Amino acid sequence: MSQQVKIDTEAVRALAELLRETDLTEIEYQIDSLRIKVLRAAPQAVVPVSMDSVVAASGRGAKESESKVIAETPPVELEKHPGVLAAQMVGTVYLSPGPDAKPFVSVGDTVSQGQTLFIIEAMKVMNMVKAPRPGQIKHIFVRDAQPVEYGDPIVIID
Repeated sequence: MSQQVKIDTEAVRALAELLRETDLTEIEYQIDSLRIKVLRAAPQAVVPVSMDSVVAASGRGAKESESKVIAETPPVELEKHPGVLAAQMVGTVYLSPGPDAKPFVSVGDTVSQGQTLFIIEAMKVMNMVKAPRPGQIKHIFVRDAQPVEYGDPIVIID
């Protein structure tokens, strides 16, 4: 005879809300033999872009009108660009040193090797991410306080 399992709908709702708040796509929770796994499809962003413009994030609290516009290829091609700097860890990306501070870099800025580009917070540790080479910031893929996975493109340095 099979055992009837009572589903804790409040726990499922709380986990779903946590997914939404943190912009995660999957969460799993287990107590003893009861395991709840909640998944949601990641939103697929479709951004119409002309060949000569791409909007890049300009930092914490920035208004849409403050975003910088430059680029020469559509976003689909940008992720394959040889100058892409990808996340080296899972965490939350911060584009500026503090909530009211200006971003470390913006699209169009020239950076030197070793210059701080952004911070990735992982397990309550702030990891400064430095430019691996000199160049110009061509595109910023993330917005401030966005969760990132290992290998996610963050910025293009050309």
